[in-house]
Amino acid sequence: MENTKVLYISQEITPYLPETEMSLIARNLPQGIQERGREIRTFMPKYGCINERRNQLHEVIRLSGMNIIISDTDHPLIIKVASIQTARMQVYFIDNDDYFQRKHILQDDTGEFFDDNDERAIFFARGVIETVKKLQWAPDIVHCHGWFTSLIPLYLRKVFYDDPLFLDTKIIMSVYNNEFNKPLNKKLRNKLLSEGITGDELNIIKEPNYVNLNKLAISMSDAVIIGSDKINAGIIKYIKDKPILQYYNGDNYIDIYSDFYNKILTEIVDA
Repeated sequence: MENTKVLYISQEITPYLPETEMSLIARNLPQGIQERGREIRTFMPKYGCINERRNQLHEVIRLSGMNIIISDTDHPLIIKVASIQTARMQVYFIDNDDYFQRKHILQDDTGEFFDDNDERAIFFARGVIETVKKLQWAPDIVHCHGWFTSLIPLYLRKVFYDDPLFLDTKIIMSVYNNEFNKPLNKKLRNKLLSEGITGDELNIIKEPNYVNLNKLAISMSDAVIIGSDKINAGIIKYIKDKPILQYYNGDNYIDIYSDFYNKILTEIVDA
């Protein structure tokens, strides 16, 4: 289906971060889908290790300036953008001095997870959605990549469900083998409750670990894509009645993904 709009939200994208299974897909898939006639937007966090000068990032003043409140504290939202010239596509970056200026991604130089990764994930999710609202761009599909994006389906389904931009949006979650051992801050559930989301919807993340965050995202999504060859068995068992695209790494994977998009959109229309 041409002319559909696909919003890509990824934990990592190359060349801004090192090449991984996820960062390569998040770089090449949007380009390929755009070349097949669809309109795209792409977002990722602006981790402090990303060299702004080398990658020619610049702030988008008209989109920046909003405050996002987390645990009764205001955090200014800064939006930056860069262009991948060879792909004729832009990448939007969610930035904030409190959460994304440190020179590491999710772990410190000793390998320990940052204590505020929960709030960073909240800020990223809210920042993407608020920016898309400012752009007044209504996506037909939101395709999330990686556990760091796992709160976005929750917000779209439970907080922004009645926003005209997202009324007909279908959410696809891509799950990758990027498991981490230490759970996020146990107060994550309470921080989300303050956003107007009910406790029943958050019971699954009483223990906010890798498996449960992915389960939360899957429960709020319309379909799931397996992005890695080996995925935690607990996640695989959890995917029940959702449409699922199994792991595929052939050269024509963009066509496979595109066909899956069509299936999701068509099934919804037929329903």
